Amino acid sequence: MKYSALIGRILFSLIFIFSGISHFAAGTIAYATYAGVPMASFLVPLSGVIALAGGLSIALGYKAKIGAILIVIFLLPVTFTMHKFWGITDPMMAQMQMAMFMKNIALTGGALVIAAFGSGPLSVDKGV
Repeated sequence: MKYSALIGRILFSLIFIFSGISHFAAGTIAYATYAGVPMASFLVPLSGVIALAGGLSIALGYKAKIGAILIVIFLLPVTFTMHKFWGITDPMMAQMQMAMFMKNIALTGGALVIAAFGSGPLSVDKGV
C-alpha cells in the first residue's frame, strides 16, 4: 500500500511539473495573452513557478500538504480563465474545453485530498 501512495503522488505530480516548465515558453504566454489573461508575461511564468513547486513538493513528499494547496491555487484561476467552455460556440471546441475544465476540477479534488491527508508513508517528510 505504501508504494501505491508514492506512485500515485508521482503520477499526479507529473502534469504540474511538465506544464509548470512550459509556462516559461513564449508560446504559452502568447496563448494566455490571446485568451485574455491580463499581465500574461508576468502571471504565466508565476503560475509556472507555483505549479512546478507544488508538483515537486507532492512528488517528493516534502511539505506535500502545502504543495497541494499551491496546486489548488494554480488550478482554480487557470481552470476558470483558460477553459471557459460555456462561452464557446463551436461544438467541438466547446467539448474539448469542457473536458479540460473537468480534468482540472478532478485534479483540484485530488489536490484537496493530498492537502487533507498528506503524502503518505514513503516521503521526504517521513524520512525515507
